Amino acid sequence: MNVEIWSDVVCPFCYIGKRKFETALSKFSHKNDIKIIWHSFQLAPDMEYAPGKNLNDWLAEKKGMPVQQAKEMNDHVEKMAEAVGLKFNFNTAKPANTFNAHRLIHLAEQFGLQGQAKERLLSAYFTEGLNISDTDTLVKLGEEIGLKKKEIEEMLNSDKEAYNVKADIQEAGAIGIRGVPFFLFNRKYAISGAQSPESFLEALEKAWAEWKEESSIVTIAGAEGETCKPGEPC
Repeated sequence: MNVEIWSDVVCPFCYIGKRKFETALSKFSHKNDIKIIWHSFQLAPDMEYAPGKNLNDWLAEKKGMPVQQAKEMNDHVEKMAEAVGLKFNFNTAKPANTFNAHRLIHLAEQFGLQGQAKERLLSAYFTEGLNISDTDTLVKLGEEIGLKKKEIEEMLNSDKEAYNVKADIQEAGAIGIRGVPFFLFNRKYAISGAQSPESFLEALEKAWAEWKEESSIVTIAGAEGETCKPGEPC
């Protein structure tokens, strides 16, 4: 069964929500039969990296508030992150455009490394204070999860995967997604935001039960007609 997740690499609640979902998934008895698909979403598509500016500065400018007030707001989010085992550092987080980071995640999907790419980029941004729009940084992070340097550079120096990023964002609009994280279970049940592990587990169980029912084979007309069976003359 598929669980699709729309999120952005610079969204703190996307990282927190990811951890809460993972907690729920660890308790789900069919976790090995769940396929997680990460979809792109950009909260600030016009954002550009500005040397010397951290996330507190960016939030203050965006909200039109003093930097100290922005810091207090971010301090509160840092405590929320700590509660799920994450270490955020908004004092060093570097606001940056995420389009190429999303392209890297799509490239990683081709090699079965999409989840690793997502986690590595989130950690790089929120914990390590790396510029996730920087080409050299993206190449390094991609190599760390097992991608080849040549493939990453070829992607970044072209428009590869750009279509997939834009398609994800367009689909989000069509579905009606206005904020992230957004979780879609079996294309039927949705959870918006970093909700509790209990809520995620409930959604998993309900979606799974219906998915299994939909996937089951229903015998038509009761009796079995003539068939050929493996290993038998026919």
